[in-house]
Amino acid sequence: MRPVAKRSMIVAGVMSGTSADGIDVALVKITSTAGNPKIKLLAHHSVRYPAALRRSVLAAMDAKQTSTAELARLNWRLGMAYAEAVRAAVERHRAKIDLVGCHGQTVYHQAGPAAYAGRQVACTWQLGEPALIAAELCVPVVSNFRPADMVAGGQGAPLVPLLDYVLFTHKERMRVLQNIGGIGNLTAVPANSDVAKVVAFDTGPGNMVMDALMERLFQRKYDRDGRIAGRGRVVEEVVKTILSEKYFAKTPPKSAGREEFGAAFAANFLERCKQAGGTPEDALATATALTVESIALAYDRFVRPLNKAGSAVDYIVSGGGARNATLMKLLQQRMKPMGCRVIASDQLGLPSQAKEAVAFALLAWQTWHGLAGNVPSATGATRSVVLGEICYG
Repeated sequence: MRPVAKRSMIVAGVMSGTSADGIDVALVKITSTAGNPKIKLLAHHSVRYPAALRRSVLAAMDAKQTSTAELARLNWRLGMAYAEAVRAAVERHRAKIDLVGCHGQTVYHQAGPAAYAGRQVACTWQLGEPALIAAELCVPVVSNFRPADMVAGGQGAPLVPLLDYVLFTHKERMRVLQNIGGIGNLTAVPANSDVAKVVAFDTGPGNMVMDALMERLFQRKYDRDGRIAGRGRVVEEVVKTILSEKYFAKTPPKSAGREEFGAAFAANFLERCKQAGGTPEDALATATALTVESIALAYDRFVRPLNKAGSAVDYIVSGGGARNATLMKLLQQRMKPMGCRVIASDQLGLPSQAKEAVAFALLAWQTWHGLAGNVPSATGATRSVVLGEICYG
C-alpha cells in the first residue's frame, strides 16, 4: 500500500518522555497550505502509566542487565498502553483520526559510535509495538523516527525543531524553545531565518534528577510546584562542579538521556550534596538549580552569539518543568539579565505538556507525504531525510 496524500488530515501524536511518567496524546489537524503544513491543535489528552508499567519502564531504562523476554513483553505492553491512550483521546473528544505518530518509549539512546562486536556502533531503541497500535485503532501508525537521522550521520535528536520552526519563527524576534521534560533541550530560531539556520541540542538534565530525588527521599513522583525545592538551600559548589564536566562544554549538536543523567548520576549527585552538608530539601533545591544553570549556560555559550542583530528574545518553555513554579521563577531571574523574556508556551496557544506530542503528529504527517522531518543543523545529519516507518492497520 502506498500512502495517499491528503490536503487535510487529523493526526494523533503520541509521546512518552524520559521522565517515564505517562503518555501525552495530541489530536492535531494538519492542512497543506501552499506546500507548507498549517497546524491546529484540536485536543490534548494525558494519562499516567499504571504503577506496574512505570516500574517496568524505569527498570528497563536503568538496567545494567535484563532479558530479551522482558524487553519483548515491555514492547508489546507499551503498544497496548499507547493504543488505549489514543482510543481514550479519540472517544473523549469525538474525533476521527487518519494517522498516528508514535514516538515510543526510549529505553536506550547512544548517539555517538562506540566499540561493539568488532565495529563502531551508534544506536537507539524506542519501544511500543506499532503493529498492535495500528490493529487496535485501524489506522496507519508512523513510528521509529530516530534511526533514519542517525544513519544520515545525525544524533537522532532533537526531532522537535521542525515544529518549533513551523509554529514559532518570527520576523523580528529571536525565539528559543526550551523543553523541560526528563532531559532539557532547546531550539533556537533566529529572527526572520530559514530552517537551515535553526540550532537545537540537549541542554542537560530537566526534571530527571529532581524526580529521582523525590522518589528516593520523599516517596513522591515529583516536586509539585517546586514546593520542596523552594524550602531548600542551593549547594552552589555541587552545581559548579557538575557544570564543569565535559557534556556541558561540548559543542552542539549533542543529545543526552538516562545514560548521562539517570539513576547513577542522581545517586552520585545526592552523595555530593550530603557530603557538602545538604539536607534532603537542599538536594532538591540544588537539583532544580542545576537544571536552571545548565539552561542558562547553554544559552549564553552556544545561542546568545547567534543573535548578531541583538533582537529581542522570547524564551518559551514547555514540558513538565513549565509547571514547576520554583524552577520557572529561578529561570526568569537567570535569563532576564541576558535579555530574555521567559514565558510558557501556553501563553502562545500551545499547552506546554502537549508540545512534543504535537511535534510527532507533524513528523508523522511529513513521513506520510514523503517529506523530510529532521533538521540537519540541529541533529548533525549530513542531509535531510524522511523519518520513521509506516505500519498499516
